[in-house]
Amino acid sequence: MAQQHHALSSQESYNPNHLLDILLGKMQLKNDAALSRMLEVAPPVISKIRHHRLPVGASLLIRMHEVTGMSIRDLRDLMGDRRTKYRLSDAQGRPKPEEKAAQAAAAAAAQQGAQPQGQGAQTNEASTKTSGNYAH
Repeated sequence: MAQQHHALSSQESYNPNHLLDILLGKMQLKNDAALSRMLEVAPPVISKIRHHRLPVGASLLIRMHEVTGMSIRDLRDLMGDRRTKYRLSDAQGRPKPEEKAAQAAAAAAAQQGAQPQGQGAQTNEASTKTSGNYAH
């Protein structure tokens, strides 16, 4: 089976083992199992990070910060993550096709919101009647 790597592992300087080893020493722990208990993660998470199959995620970095008192920047530096900006992929954050259609419909409805006075008055009367039922 081919080993899967995440995008960060392609950086030459990235070495999460260094970070994990420093944490073991700082917390005076004997092994990765003790580290996983301290960080409150399952032992396979630490193993996957060591074998570059899982990146050190934001929630784990925050937990490391809480447990050790070290800054997030220092923790990232220890594992060789020198990125100053995080970029989302092009696919992330884009609306899905059905969301685009809903947005277009909402925009069209908003443009029709500037209706002539006669139509707007009817709409307001209807909404007043409906909301009147809930005023009791």
